[in-house]
Amino acid sequence: QVQLVESGGGLVQPGGSLRLSCAASGFTVSSALMSWHRQAAGKERELVAIIARGIGITNYADSVKGRFTISRDNAKNTVYLQMSSLKPEDTAVYYCKASKPDTYWGQGTQVTVSS
Repeated sequence: QVQLVESGGGLVQPGGSLRLSCAASGFTVSSALMSWHRQAAGKERELVAIIARGIGITNYADSVKGRFTISRDNAKNTVYLQMSSLKPEDTAVYYCKASKPDTYWGQGTQVTVSS
């Protein structure tokens, strides 16, 4: 059974950093297209970062380029999103997604950037 469990969200001041984790079970993250998405209150869910299967080519939304880094640890079967230089507009629920090609979502983790 496929399961994705996000963790690492919380409250952080502007300019701060957080690392989100997405622990996967039921499949290997290196065999799937893994991505992070976010949904702010009253807005549509948007793609933040993606890491391809295999060699793990990455890509980012323009709004987070240079500030966020997606990575994976195959031994831990976990995908990460390192977020730096956080801004209030980064406040959202962050979701992990696996495309195998069947689609699976985690439950989400809240990130709040506020002073």
